[in-house]
Amino acid sequence: MFAYYLDLALRSLKRNKGLTALMVLAIALGIGASMTTLTVLHVLSGDPLPGRSATLYYPQLDPRSLEDMRPGEAPPKQVSWMDGMNLLKAGRADRQALMTGGAVAVSPPDAAIDPFFERARYTTRDFFPMFDVPFLYGHAWSRADDNNDARLVVLSYRINERLFGGADSTGKVLRMGGKDFRIVGVLKPWRPAPHFYDLMTGDYSNSEGVYLPLLTATDLKFPFNGSRDCWGNSANVDQKTAQCTWLQFWVQLDTPAKAAAYKQFLDNYSRQQKSQGVYQRDPNVRLPDLMQWLDYNQVVPSDVQMQFWLALGFLVVCLVNTIGLMLAKFLRRAGELGVRRALGASRRSIFAQLLVEAGAVGLVGGIGGLLLALAGLGLVRMQATDYAPLAHLDMSMLGATMLLAVVATLFAGLLPAWRACLIPPALQLKSN
Repeated sequence: MFAYYLDLALRSLKRNKGLTALMVLAIALGIGASMTTLTVLHVLSGDPLPGRSATLYYPQLDPRSLEDMRPGEAPPKQVSWMDGMNLLKAGRADRQALMTGGAVAVSPPDAAIDPFFERARYTTRDFFPMFDVPFLYGHAWSRADDNNDARLVVLSYRINERLFGGADSTGKVLRMGGKDFRIVGVLKPWRPAPHFYDLMTGDYSNSEGVYLPLLTATDLKFPFNGSRDCWGNSANVDQKTAQCTWLQFWVQLDTPAKAAAYKQFLDNYSRQQKSQGVYQRDPNVRLPDLMQWLDYNQVVPSDVQMQFWLALGFLVVCLVNTIGLMLAKFLRRAGELGVRRALGASRRSIFAQLLVEAGAVGLVGGIGGLLLALAGLGLVRMQATDYAPLAHLDMSMLGATMLLAVVATLFAGLLPAWRACLIPPALQLKSN
């Protein structure tokens, strides 16, 4: 029966081309606008590490002075050098990484390429396995290298393409900041969205081009590129001894029991620091997981959320217009439908026929909406925002576009189809 209903629907749509075009246009505009904003929201609010994010946690401590303390205040978003190194050396997590952002001057081995500054990540070895960073060539440095001022570097795919044409560069020497570093690894293309492991340098910024051991970078006094929160008279003191939070610390805890134990460890550590006079405040500890950390920092821009709700409202307006057009179209065919009823067709059959026709309109409108969404995402990518390059329609959103178009149009067709089914066939036959 579906094939028969579809044939009737296509004939009906061809007979009323103008009305059909208006319905398709209304659906296409609503779907195009809503799916453009929904795709951007989907990209920006997605899980950057599916299957792993629930085991990644961001410890927060509060080493600040009593000055300007407010009840219920959240602890700082970063850790101090002292706390970071203490937690790192304690080794209570399955994996752990202490890091910060920076920028280094790169002197290309090819004299034809001008020197340039590149964003860097000063970190510890567990950064790579903990965040599932994919390697194209080589590997990360060893844990021993973290403590030996090893002059080693891991390159991003982008920088390796720029400096070595994409060839295996492991074992070669790269001069950065006036010092020679041996390349031990090259990454595959990797850009987590959002830039979850360091939201201080931009929620959706590009991944860094070079990765260096944290202790090496700080001992060489390589430039730091991030934010600092200091108290007391520490603004101009060496970062290792200053009363400032400026590092990010992540841990991997594979079970909820380990997470609970680690939070208790953080609480005990804070109490110990206060008893020794290092901390002035009572323990103020938090241990959000990755997704909780993103929610806390509200990484999805508010304007993106507002645009989504506005587009959704526009879709509702388009559906209301579509309901009116369908109602006019179906009621205009009352004579035809009355003949079918008189020949034995049930109300259910008429209702199904009209819904198939509505679904056909939705399918064509969905194709139009998909094209408009692709055009809209192209305009988004032209904007001067750090998340603009991420605006792409993946397969899941492509399927969602077509599904939303058909479902929305079927929903819009319910009332017109039901009204058309209620018309007494005898009345229509008599009028004809």
